[in-house]
Amino acid sequence: MLNYIIKLSFAAVGGMTGVTLTRTFFIYQMQGLSPELKTLVYVVISLAFALLFYTTGNKLIEVIMKSLDEMEVFLQKLTLYELVLGSIGLIAGLVIANLVTIPIKDIDIIGTPISIAANVIFSCAGVAVAVGKKNESLIDSMRGRAADARSRGARAECKILDTSVIIDGRIVDICRSGFIEGELIVPSFVLEELRHIADSQDSLKRNRGRRGLDVLNMLQKDLEYPVKVENVEIPSDTEVDSALLKLAQKMGGKVLTIDFNLNKVADFQGVPVLNINELANALKPIALPGEEMTVQVIKDGKENGQGVGYLDDGTMIVIDGGRRHIGESLNVTVTSILQTAAGRMIFAKPKCNIERVM
Repeated sequence: MLNYIIKLSFAAVGGMTGVTLTRTFFIYQMQGLSPELKTLVYVVISLAFALLFYTTGNKLIEVIMKSLDEMEVFLQKLTLYELVLGSIGLIAGLVIANLVTIPIKDIDIIGTPISIAANVIFSCAGVAVAVGKKNESLIDSMRGRAADARSRGARAECKILDTSVIIDGRIVDICRSGFIEGELIVPSFVLEELRHIADSQDSLKRNRGRRGLDVLNMLQKDLEYPVKVENVEIPSDTEVDSALLKLAQKMGGKVLTIDFNLNKVADFQGVPVLNINELANALKPIALPGEEMTVQVIKDGKENGQGVGYLDDGTMIVIDGGRRHIGESLNVTVTSILQTAAGRMIFAKPKCNIERVM
């Protein structure tokens, strides 16, 4: 019943629209028509518009309701400051539009459509300009620093942190060194995951979660680095990694991670990734074949007779014939180097063995 009433209301609006358009574009331009013919034109065009509005009523309602929902979501994301700026821009645009259209709004036929179009265009432009200037202050603009701030903001893309890189903690030292520019974005679902880890019954997970929260506090308070929590609603069955990549695509930012699998998926989807493990591997000192070094043999290797040691930066050294030297510091000579996605591996032989062969 309600649907039927709405359709009839649309039909009535269509009929009145037909009458208005007939009077504006036909009757005034054809003064010589007889009263009977004028009435016929009114009836035909009004019925045509009434039928058009009646048949398209449901579709129009769907479009209008969808537009209202999208507008509501958009307005909820705006801050009060942005709403005030948008309102000021809207008023300014309407004032300019009405001033510009004063000479032409009284022209027959084209005056009214042009005035309506000008009001729409100038009001939208006013809102866009006002909201686009939200990050500028009047003082900075007067001093000429606003242009520099915009250019720096355009160059520095935002970096979206995942859970693994926050718990890892090396992001603090990297930010302290100044090698990362731009705002750090922490999605709300990542923060929620950190909270769940910090509340875990497992002591190891609990410590990792608390470490991650401490890292965020250190970034925001101690370093005073620009860290922003982005509120993102995701379905309960959506994986965090998928939501993270979608957010990066939406914001046009880069994902900061140490997760090897996430790195691969992001590369496949074309999402830029900054992997701290890759950075650490790139910064490891390069050992050339033939170079000598001293390393402590920690354990035996996978192959028979191999021993394994580590450099100060964590690089693994596989020593051929080093098994019998476990627990000793041994002078070795590098024979080869293997670079993998997981890191660098160095193969070496005890220096005494090489000298004996020679």
